[in-house]
Amino acid sequence: MAARWWRWYVSAVMAVALLLVFGVPSASAQRKKEMVLSEKVSQLMEWTNKRPVIRMNGDKFRRLVKAPPRNYSVIVMFTALQLHRQCVVCKQADEEFQILANSWRYSSAFTNRIFFAMVDFDEGSDVFQMLNMNSAPTFINFPAKGKPKRGDTYELQVRGFSAEQIARWIADRTDVNIRVIRPPNYAGPLMLGLLLAVIGGLVYLRRSNMEFLFNKTGWAFAALCFVLAMTSGQMWNHIRGPPYAHKNPHTGHVNYIHGSSQAQFVAETHIVLLFNGGVTLGMVLLCEAATSDMDIGKRKIMCVAGIGLVVLFFSWMLSIFRSKYHGYPYSFLMS
Repeated sequence: MAARWWRWYVSAVMAVALLLVFGVPSASAQRKKEMVLSEKVSQLMEWTNKRPVIRMNGDKFRRLVKAPPRNYSVIVMFTALQLHRQCVVCKQADEEFQILANSWRYSSAFTNRIFFAMVDFDEGSDVFQMLNMNSAPTFINFPAKGKPKRGDTYELQVRGFSAEQIARWIADRTDVNIRVIRPPNYAGPLMLGLLLAVIGGLVYLRRSNMEFLFNKTGWAFAALCFVLAMTSGQMWNHIRGPPYAHKNPHTGHVNYIHGSSQAQFVAETHIVLLFNGGVTLGMVLLCEAATSDMDIGKRKIMCVAGIGLVVLFFSWMLSIFRSKYHGYPYSFLMS
C-alpha cells in the first residue's frame, strides 16, 4: 500500500514539474518577448516619423511583419515602381497610398496600432516568391494576431485604388478609421475659371449678335458629348478611382479591358466611348442619307458609310460585352 502511494506521489510531482517547465512560460521568457516587441514597435515608430510609408526588403519584412511577437497591424503595398517595370498603375496606386499614410500619420488619432509599409519587387523579390504573388500593385493587411485571411487582401480590381476606398477597407479589417486629407488641388478651379473666361470672352465679342446661343447643332453636339461620357462610365471612374490599365510585372502583359462585369479600367471607358461615338456617327449618317436633299450618289455613299460604322463599332462593342459577361451566347460578326 505504501509503495503504491509512493509511486502516485512521485508521478504527481513529475507531472507538476513538467507542467511548470514546458506548459507555463517562464518570467524571463515573457520579459524577453516583451523586450523584442518593444524594440520592434520603437523601430517602426522611428521610421514612421521619418516617412509614413516604410520601405521594406525581405529581411525587414520577415522580422517586423511575419515574425512574432506582434501587437500591431501592417498594411503592406506590394508594387513595382522602377522605371524599367513600366507599371503606370503602380505609380498611381503609390500616390494614393502615400496620401492615406500621411493622413494617418498626421491625424490626432495616430497610434502604434497600425503601420504602412511598401515592398518593391526589385528590393524584395524573395517576398513576392514567398507569398506566391505574381501581380502588382497588391495591398494586404497583416493583422496583429494570426495570419492574413481572404478578406485581408484588398480587391483592387473591384474597389479601385483611391485612398478613400482603401481607408474603408482598413476600417473593416482593423477598426481603425482614417480620415483622408488630400493636398489642395488647384487644377480644377483653374480649368473652370479658364472655361468661364473663354465663354465670357466669346459672349463679349459676339454681344451684338447672340444668335449662336440658340444654335441647335451646337447644343445637340454638347449634349451628345455629355451623354457619351456618362454612358461610357466616366462617373464610375470618378467615384471608384480605378487604375488606367493593369500590367503584370512578370510577363509585361497589359490588360485594358477588365475581365469582370463588376469592375472596369479607365482605358476601358475610353474604348467604350470611342465605340459609342462610332455607332452614333453611323446613325447620324444614316439619318442624313434618308432626309437630306443631296444628290442620290452622295446619299448612297453616306448610307454605306453609316451602315459600315454601325456594324463595325457595334460588333467591337459586343465583343467587349462578351469578354466581361462570360457565357453570353450571342455574337455579331467579329464579336
